[in-house]
Amino acid sequence: MLFAIYLLPLGAIAERYEVGFHCYADDVQLYLAFPANSPEKVSVLEKCLSETWSWMAGNWLRLNPKKIEVLLVGKDRVCESLFGTLSPPSLNNGALRMVKVTKSLGVYLDVSLTLERQISSVVSSGFFHLRNIQRLRPVLPHDSLATLMHAFVSSRLDYCNALYAGLPLKAIHRLQLVQNAAARVVYNVGRFDHITPMLRELHWLPIRWWITFKVLVLVFKALNGLGPAYLRDFLMPYVPARPLRSESGNSLVVPRFRSRLGERSFAFQAAVAWNAILDGLKFSSSLSIFKSRLKTFLFESAFND
Repeated sequence: MLFAIYLLPLGAIAERYEVGFHCYADDVQLYLAFPANSPEKVSVLEKCLSETWSWMAGNWLRLNPKKIEVLLVGKDRVCESLFGTLSPPSLNNGALRMVKVTKSLGVYLDVSLTLERQISSVVSSGFFHLRNIQRLRPVLPHDSLATLMHAFVSSRLDYCNALYAGLPLKAIHRLQLVQNAAARVVYNVGRFDHITPMLRELHWLPIRWWITFKVLVLVFKALNGLGPAYLRDFLMPYVPARPLRSESGNSLVVPRFRSRLGERSFAFQAAVAWNAILDGLKFSSSLSIFKSRLKTFLFESAFND
């Protein structure tokens, strides 16, 4: 915490150049949005980096250019054209490394935000641990197996899974296969046995409902002052033009986007998911009560479809 306080002036530098930023311990991310026909905006990022370098040098810290990665995010055709024409940002007369995939706090991000690399990593790691756990199955009781699943498999499926909201079903299905395999190992059944009764008995939400659960928890936190302020800024309460019964429903405005990529944004997915749940859930008195009621609601929705 003291180190985070020490780095607070970096936020003031980024705000001065109107550059977005996120900090987590010693991991600092700067991001800048600009139209494809205005690549000169990159010079703003260079100035921000240069001032950041100077501040760190004057405060007994060192910015390592070799560890700085630049990720250009956008539509495939736009990114491909910019990769050939856009000069990478430079720092101290040295060009920074432009990449097509980078790792941010354990999550792989690619230029099109398909998260294919991230999902492949989770699937590969999940099946690796499943094979190891399966070897221990003959000597472990059922409860211990379930604990191992949560520690080594479910935790990986759960980590940052709100990012998967809006992904194609074929991508979510790959993650669902890992969860299905974990349930089969716990119950020691074959791959062709029906998986739904096992998931219901284990009280595991299927992956797509699990993702919805995480998104809705973030929404509840943001609306009740328990989450980051920047998430709250993406949520706009619905106010009808004239008095309606829906006015007291605590609904959110669903923003309009031209592309499918836009519909994967937090603002869109959060509003759609929030408006779909019961009004009684939205007015829960605490986070723990909300999470408990929400899981029951989603569990019934998942297994009664």
